[in-house]
Amino acid sequence: MSLAQLLVRLAYRLQASERYGRLKGFFHKLLTDPRSRRRSLFDIFMIVLVLASVMVLIYEVRHPLGPWSDVFESLVVGVFVTEYLLRLWLHDDSHTILIEHWERAELMGLPFSVAPALWAVLRQKLAYVSSPIALVDLLAILPSYRPLRFLRLFLLFRLLKLFRYTRSLGAFGEVLVEKRFELYTLSLFVGSVVLIATVAIYLFEAEAPGSQVRTLMDALYWSVITVTTVGYGDIVPTTTEGRVVAMVLVFAGIGVISFATSIIVMAFHEKMRELRDNRVYAEVERESDITIVCGFGRIGQVVAERLAAAREPFVIIDRDVESVELARRRGFPAIAGDATDTALLGNLGLGRQASRILCLTHDDVSNVYITLTARQLSPRILIISRANKAETARKLTQAGATHVVRPYEVVARMAAEFIGQPVAFDALYDVVTRAAGVHLEPLPVRAGDWLEKKRIGEIDFTTQRLLLFGVIRPHASPGENGHSRYDLEGRHFYFNPGPTLQLHAGDILMLIGYQASLSRFHELASRWPRKA
Repeated sequence: MSLAQLLVRLAYRLQASERYGRLKGFFHKLLTDPRSRRRSLFDIFMIVLVLASVMVLIYEVRHPLGPWSDVFESLVVGVFVTEYLLRLWLHDDSHTILIEHWERAELMGLPFSVAPALWAVLRQKLAYVSSPIALVDLLAILPSYRPLRFLRLFLLFRLLKLFRYTRSLGAFGEVLVEKRFELYTLSLFVGSVVLIATVAIYLFEAEAPGSQVRTLMDALYWSVITVTTVGYGDIVPTTTEGRVVAMVLVFAGIGVISFATSIIVMAFHEKMRELRDNRVYAEVERESDITIVCGFGRIGQVVAERLAAAREPFVIIDRDVESVELARRRGFPAIAGDATDTALLGNLGLGRQASRILCLTHDDVSNVYITLTARQLSPRILIISRANKAETARKLTQAGATHVVRPYEVVARMAAEFIGQPVAFDALYDVVTRAAGVHLEPLPVRAGDWLEKKRIGEIDFTTQRLLLFGVIRPHASPGENGHSRYDLEGRHFYFNPGPTLQLHAGDILMLIGYQASLSRFHELASRWPRKA
């Protein structure tokens, strides 16, 4: 077997190996995944280790610590080297590159040459090795080489490693990288101004009586101090021409600082949104059974307040930045973005952490597109959508909405009921809005619990200070003769059922009562065993 065939076979074996995939996934979450709790703990450990190693090396300059410091330094370097090699390994999948070259050669009917494939792998690794943060990691190891004392200067690079582990410092580094063109242009301008000022002050001050500028280095030092508006005052122009140069340089320095500040501030303003979003993604990653609320308008605000009061995990998506800021001021996790964006919904764990999505925007078209996108990503997710127009309800159902709510129609029907029965309307309004502390909550009947096989008449709701509003039953459950029911989508609803209605697993009791009574009945229903 040739070397090329051996490498290709090994590459396919690695690609098919679940153990290899789990191992790489573990280290990916440990070192590179920004939403992983595991990485947060590792970053804290590395920050403590870096600071401890720096403090030991600094203290050892004047106070020898003995053999234990060498052992500690060896341990630190071992951790740094291991981390460096792991990041180099995680940077890309070398076996994937080999497979791509092999399959391309097979497809085109050409002989496979291992050299180009290995060169492609090497280029990917060199791309990582030559990156600034990887160079910092490499140089941070050098201070431990004690025979060359000047290498202790590289101690600075251990402090620079903190940029990797501290999100805020890392964000600052990313801002500088993203604005490198603007900063490069500013650097050219500053360099030109400093060069001109250095030459000018040297020409005017070098031969002036009592001048402190004797060399070009003095002139350069004075120009840098002046353009940065620091002004130590140790070198002061004595000639009229030199003072004119100083005044011009001061104004140029003010402009330079203002320009640099505006660049960094604008860049940080843009970066803060990404940092906030990443924090929301990390929170979502740690939760389960999350509700995605699309739209933070009047309806979305009410829903968010109810979810927060019930301590249900949720996240808000809205295109309007002001609505998102309002949600954040109220303490709700929110992201500014388009809810039809597949990548955004995927980052929020749709179909994984997120088990339901509420389409509550004021635009029916947007609700339809959100429903289509969500249903395409997750066939089993619960989708509840708002429809402002009657003709939109059917489109939303066809698009995949589990339930469609028409708020304007509901309000109109309630207003019509108010005209004929104002007292009943007030009672219903208090239940819906919980204005009087009365709640309408569901209680599912589970297999094997106390409620299963019970008849309504056998449950003393009066003693529990509760009122049974109705029973929701799936189509698959047995029906009940002699009880009027209303057909829902996939279910039947028995309103105010009689005492002979027997409960089955899968039924949902809709109970009305105060929160204390509801909580007590929930606890008792789950605690009481069913009698044989």
